[in-house]
Amino acid sequence: MSKFFRPRSFAMIILVLILAAAIYGFAAANTMPGTTYAGYGEDLIDGYAITNVQYQLQSTNPRFIDQVTFNIAPTGVSSVYVSLETGGSWHSCSEAPAGTITCDLTVGGVQDVLAADLLQVSATD
Repeated sequence: MSKFFRPRSFAMIILVLILAAAIYGFAAANTMPGTTYAGYGEDLIDGYAITNVQYQLQSTNPRFIDQVTFNIAPTGVSSVYVSLETGGSWHSCSEAPAGTITCDLTVGGVQDVLAADLLQVSATD
């Protein structure tokens, strides 16, 4: 009888085959229900053109700004917010008529003219 067919070697081969079948069966059982997707892509983010900025002072105390209006292009924005000072509060705006944005700064406090140092506009379509 040859060395290859010893009972000990034969048992080892059987054990390896059993383990391989078990591993294959476990891997074959890992299926995902339905269709899944993963991916990566990129595109440029274009900015908006802000023009014709106008500030409306409070009639009873011109130290405060009540409203800011400006034109935005392209039109058809879904949300617009402004801040008039570094680290300041953000104010919600509305678009009416197309391209004219109006921001009421009296909601949630007042905007001091002296503190207004930076017009920041955040807009999405």
